[in-house]
Amino acid sequence: MPRITDPVDFILRETLVKPVPHAEEIRLHVADEAMDLWLKTEEELGDLGLAPPFWAFAWAGGQGLARYILDTPELVAGKHVLDFACGSGLVGIAAMKAGALSCHGVDIDPFAIAAARLNAGLNGVSLSLETADITATACPDADIVFCGDVFYDKAMAGKVLPFLDRMLDKGADVFVGDPGRSYLPTSRLAELADYSVPVVGALEDNEIKHTRVFRVKKI
Repeated sequence: MPRITDPVDFILRETLVKPVPHAEEIRLHVADEAMDLWLKTEEELGDLGLAPPFWAFAWAGGQGLARYILDTPELVAGKHVLDFACGSGLVGIAAMKAGALSCHGVDIDPFAIAAARLNAGLNGVSLSLETADITATACPDADIVFCGDVFYDKAMAGKVLPFLDRMLDKGADVFVGDPGRSYLPTSRLAELADYSVPVVGALEDNEIKHTRVFRVKKI
């Protein structure tokens, strides 16, 4: 396969539109788990010009957050939302459907931003989107920050938590959705909900992940 230069064309060609298992009000362009592309190594993906396609799946933490937002619309109604490491845009879409005034989605992967834009249109909402690593920049303006599945490795957790602390110091509320990733800062979290979330078994250790939604506490 030649290098991929058009993210939108690639996403439209290589994904299917499906409802999110734990938030069926929302549909996403997602990978068909049988497709060989998603089983390639990172080196092979790099040769195609494609980062690991995290945006092509509805991960458990994002599904948990989306469900919680849709069931608790007063959380976001009339507020400015930041969807950090937005991936597919699932959480931001849920926030806009629940009545958020705006949602800004940020991800380091331009394919994620393209997917989030397509998915927002698919669901009849508008997101502002940015390809960037904002963990070491000035904090954006937001009333609420949502983070799904961001504590999966030590380096990522080491960047994310200080950023979230700066957002807390600025007055934002911060919520995390997570199925028990290795570097989840449990001592800093207040649990709000827990769910049994269907996921792609080939990517996880189970086809159902026990997933919880937390509010992050200030130090």
